[in-house]
Amino acid sequence: MSGPNSDYDPVEVTPLKPEEVEAARDAALAAIGAATDLEGLKRVRIEHTGDRSPLALANREIGALPPQARKEAGQRIGQARGAVNKALAERQAVLEVEHEERMLVEETVDVTLPTDRVAAGARHPITTGSERIADVFLAMGWEVAEGPVIEAEWLNFDALNLGADHPARTMQDTFWTEPQDQGIVLRTHTSPVQARTMLTRTPPIYVVCPGRVFRTDEYDATHSPMFHQVEGLVVDEGITMAHLKGTLDHFAESMFGEGITTRFRPSYFPFTEPSAEVDLVCFVCRGAAGVVESCRTCRGEGWIEWGGCGMVNPRVLRACGVDPERFTGFAFGMGIDRTLMFRHAIEDLRGFFEGDVRFTTAFGTEI
Repeated sequence: MSGPNSDYDPVEVTPLKPEEVEAARDAALAAIGAATDLEGLKRVRIEHTGDRSPLALANREIGALPPQARKEAGQRIGQARGAVNKALAERQAVLEVEHEERMLVEETVDVTLPTDRVAAGARHPITTGSERIADVFLAMGWEVAEGPVIEAEWLNFDALNLGADHPARTMQDTFWTEPQDQGIVLRTHTSPVQARTMLTRTPPIYVVCPGRVFRTDEYDATHSPMFHQVEGLVVDEGITMAHLKGTLDHFAESMFGEGITTRFRPSYFPFTEPSAEVDLVCFVCRGAAGVVESCRTCRGEGWIEWGGCGMVNPRVLRACGVDPERFTGFAFGMGIDRTLMFRHAIEDLRGFFEGDVRFTTAFGTEI
């Protein structure tokens, strides 16, 4: 059996020659120094310290050497690899600092520049106005009642004492669904909600009914085929016109400011008896002597027409199952759109319906 090969010269193994090790180390150090960014340094790390790098391959050759030759070769390779790893760590730290500084410069945001973000939206004034009106009555202990906009002819007309020959039933005033003999209409007022309420509840009843209504009006600055109404209904024992007047005075003051009152002018509505037109004292001139004559808002009248009201007609109570001998009630109705036009000095009704964000943005998120 042959003994150990004590005459083996490790310098004959090419990867382990001192000059080869130094060349691999110097090449790695040069590549590390030339790396200009973290991505480039990553490629250098793989190329010069990975499993297929010259120093890694040389390290594998150490195991083939006789024991007495391994120490010197191991120290030589270890020192070279240590120098490379140290250079990598130092260069990594430098490049990370440079990267952070570059990011601060390149990603700086000038907060003084005009923003290109989409502007914040705004709630529609009809929505906020309807909620504000409802809140006035909720605070008095009333309830909000709602109903469908596609309504039965009986509820829209007959239950409200509008006879078969009433002009409001014609195609010139009402939108009928096809076929017309089915008796289905787009409601012309929110009064059917009052009828539905009386049919399904027993007095006392205190409800306010805001909602969309439809009539075959021309579309212009003061008219629309679709608009919004709010109606109120009270049915209880001992209800009088005095209760109606006090309610409307409170409503007017809540919407237009302290000191705004209402007046009644005799009128006629099929569903109320007696009936009245409701006028507001002008919220600009307040009807003051010496000022009212030149007021452009009320045109010198001192009052502005607001809506209609009256005591619920006994025929309506009877049609909806309420005993008119025991209960009385009052009802009123006015346009939400018209109220908002007064409140915000809006001159053209079409602004509510044409979707111009410049119009709605002015109202912000009013609640």
